[in-house]
Amino acid sequence: MNDETTASEQSVRTVHSDRRAAFIALAAWLVPGLGHALMKMWGRALACLLCVGALLLCGAGMRGNLFTWETPDPFSRLGFIADAGSGLFYWVARSVEVGGPDVSHSDGDYGTRLIAAAGVLNLLAALHAYEAARGRKA
Repeated sequence: MNDETTASEQSVRTVHSDRRAAFIALAAWLVPGLGHALMKMWGRALACLLCVGALLLCGAGMRGNLFTWETPDPFSRLGFIADAGSGLFYWVARSVEVGGPDVSHSDGDYGTRLIAAAGVLNLLAALHAYEAARGRKA
């Protein structure tokens, strides 16, 4: 009887832990560094926020292309996934983008790559926050 109670309590804890980890991963994706901040990993949280923010700011300042989902080209959709990986920063950059992209010059082309790198870096940071919340990494 005692073993059954222990097993059910552990199952409830596992479900609670998985939900918490999923919430932390979602928060880490939406706002870079927030997932680590929720776990009180202040150094990593600040590093994620500053790195993703700086990459996106530099890329947008170089007038890099911010991809959208509404395109028939599958490579542009992959570009959107990479760009949207930066969370809310992507939509802020889209809303303040007034001049549009300028990929005819090398600055704009490099800016496109910096924006994609910001998104991929944030996705990796969100994955790390998820794994840390589950207790697999520190």
